Amino acid sequence: MKIFSVIMLMFLIGSAIAVSTIKNLLGAIIVFMVYSLIMTILWQQLNAPDLAITEAAVGAGITTILFILALKRIKGVKK
Repeated sequence: MKIFSVIMLMFLIGSAIAVSTIKNLLGAIIVFMVYSLIMTILWQQLNAPDLAITEAAVGAGITTILFILALKRIKGVKK
């Protein structure tokens, strides 16, 4: 299980770097969702199911939906 956790940490670091470097906003939102899902897996590996459920619901679920709705609203505004 330790190798799996190390692999997940590498994916976590990679997705954190990717979120800050991606120019496409929708792509950054999707990578942020992947970051939250990896954090969910890591919380579960650390035997913290309450944090894992919260991270999945808030981080990957609600926050992603709010970001996409905000992006849609911003793209609709023409200057």
